Formats: sequence, structure tokens, C-alpha cells
Amino acid sequence: MRNIIIVAKKELFRFFTDKRLLFSTIILPGLMIYILYSFMGEAGKSASSVNNDYQTTAYIINMPDSLKPAFDQLQIRNEPADDMEQMKKNVEDKNKDILIVFPEQFDMSVAAYDKLMSNTPAPQIQIFYNSSRKESSKAYAVVTSMLNEYESSMINKFDINSGDAGMYDLASDKDSTAQIFSQLFPMLLLMMAFSGCMAFAPEAIAGEKERGTLTTILVTPIKRSQLAIGKILSLSAVAVLSACSSFVGVALSLPKLVQMEGESGISANVYDISDYIMLLIVLISSVIVIIGVISIMSAFAKSVKEAGTLVAPIMIIVMVIGITAMFGDGAKTEYYWYCIPLYNSVQSMIGIFSFTADGIQIAITVISNIIYGGLFALVLTKMFDSERIMYSK
Repeated sequence: MRNIIIVAKKELFRFFTDKRLLFSTIILPGLMIYILYSFMGEAGKSASSVNNDYQTTAYIINMPDSLKPAFDQLQIRNEPADDMEQMKKNVEDKNKDILIVFPEQFDMSVAAYDKLMSNTPAPQIQIFYNSSRKESSKAYAVVTSMLNEYESSMINKFDINSGDAGMYDLASDKDSTAQIFSQLFPMLLLMMAFSGCMAFAPEAIAGEKERGTLTTILVTPIKRSQLAIGKILSLSAVAVLSACSSFVGVALSLPKLVQMEGESGISANVYDISDYIMLLIVLISSVIVIIGVISIMSAFAKSVKEAGTLVAPIMIIVMVIGITAMFGDGAKTEYYWYCIPLYNSVQSMIGIFSFTADGIQIAITVISNIIYGGLFALVLTKMFDSERIMYSK
């Protein structure tokens, strides 16, 4: 028993005196969950909210007198009526938020309708909206909630959007696809690229430090700058292959989603070859940044295991950056956002998947990522010159 206690004390002493191990085992998991979930909560709240100053614009046909006070309370601006198809087109094109069509003499029809005695359908209210537009979806939810309350007070004497519910959602296949893909794929692609880099990058630097081979290389006549650039270029080349694998996976999987087209309106056919080319270029520039960051963190580590510990917080940052695509409101339009490493890649991918990207945004993203890669190579060169970092035990 005494020997068991001695061994346990030894292991606990080793654990609690190793600051990096203590941080990665006890502090980091709770910190990661707190930061990630807090960010997701705030981002979700922001994404689902509509500007308080925003006023819903709607076409309201044959508005009954009984509901005018309720619509006034909702602060919905009633636009002048137009041709029915044109009004639907305006909602589909996101120029207006919602189209509400009441049957003529709605109040009289509701008062005269008897659900038990009548063989005719109840008065029908039609509400057309665009689910790919946040303001339109919000307006639809608010209006249907108000009408459902009114319907309950009238003992269910009318129906709202009865029949095929899909016919009332005017979002096009292109809009539906853009909404889902722009939220889902930027995070997936960024995380797959990061995971691919993590699989081999720490081994190239921390692994050689651990085996002692890096020390041998450092005493050779080769310049430290050449060593750093060579490391990053070779790692980037392998990382690009990993990114290409992710890209091919996306390119091949998108057509499979066409199977959902009949029910959900999602179609991979809305993307053409230029979209895939832009996506590949952005992905390749992203792995250069990721390799640079992982290489620097690996240079601080004494072993591959320790390198994984040091890179773990970076992975959380990458996850948070990727999650912004899921809760954002489309790609940023200001160009300065495209100078922030990795965040610029996510914004560019959002723009590509949502058909809002322009050449300048993509160019800024790629050029800035290459510049960051060069800066990381310079930092790694300085680290190779540091005996305290390279020969630390």
C-alpha cells in the first residue's frame, strides 16, 4: 500500500508541476467550452435578431377592418397593391418582405362560417414570404402568430396557408442553396484544412527536435531563413494536397445534395466552375496561414505531444472563426475584413457560396494570406536563430 501511495504522489507531483500539462488538462477544456458556447449563444442571438429600426414592408390585399389595429400595432408598412405576380416577384427578389392576401369580405365570411354545418372550406388567408431573407422570415413568424391568436379567439373560423406549405415560400433554389451552403461549408472546409495540417506539421519541427535531428540540421551551413522557408513550403505543399482533397470531397458531395432538391429546393447545379476555382484558391491560401501558425507553435514545443497541446487553443480559435459563418448575416462588404487571417477566408467562402463575392475581396484574401505566410516564415527564421528555443530541454 505504501508503494502505491508513493507512485501516486510521484505522478501527481509530476502532473501539478508541469504547467503546460496542467493548463491543457484542467484549465483548457473548461475554457474552450465556455468561450465556444458563449460565442455561439451571442452569435445566434445576433443572427436571429432584426434591427429594431427596421420597418417591415408588406403587401396586404383586402385587409379586413377587424385586423387593421393589429397590423398597425405590428408597425408593418402596407405597400400599394400591384399585379399579383409582380408582388410575388418582389417578395422573391427580396425587395419586399411579405405578401398577405385576405379573401374579399373576410369579416363577413368568418362571421357566417359554421365549421360543423358548412360543407365549404373555411376562409383562406395566404401569406407569401422568402425564407432566405431574415426580415421576411421574421415578418412571417410575427404575422402568423398574430393571426393564429385571432383565429383561436374566433374558434377556428379561417385557415392560414392550408394545403402545400412549400408554395407559399417564394425563396428560389439558388437562394435556398446559398443560405444553407454558406452557413455550413466554410466551417467544415476550414476545420478539415486545419485537421489535415495538424496531422503532419508538428512532426516536421517538434518531431525533429524530439529526435535531435533538427539540432544536426541547424549546425550545417544552410541558412536559417532557407530552412524556415523550405519547411513552410514543403509543409504547405502537403497541406495544399490535403486542402485539394477537402475541395474534391466538397465538389463531389454537392451533386449528391441534389437528391434533396425536390423537397427542400437545394440544388448543387447553381454553382459553376468559376465558383469552384475561387473556392480552391481561397482554400490553398488558407492552409499557408495555418501551416505558418502550427510551425511556430511546434518550434516552441519539445515534443510532438507538447506541440499538440500548444496548438489546441489555436484550434478553438479556428472553430470560433468558422462558426461565424453559421450565425452571420452574409459576407462582409467592407474590404478591411478581408485582411484578417482565416476570418478573411471564411468571409470569402461565404461570399462564394452565397453568390456575393467579388474579385477584389478574393484578391485581398489571397494576397493577405500569402503575406501572413511570409511573416510567419520570418518569425520561424528568428526562432531557428534562438538557441534558447531550439535547444531547450
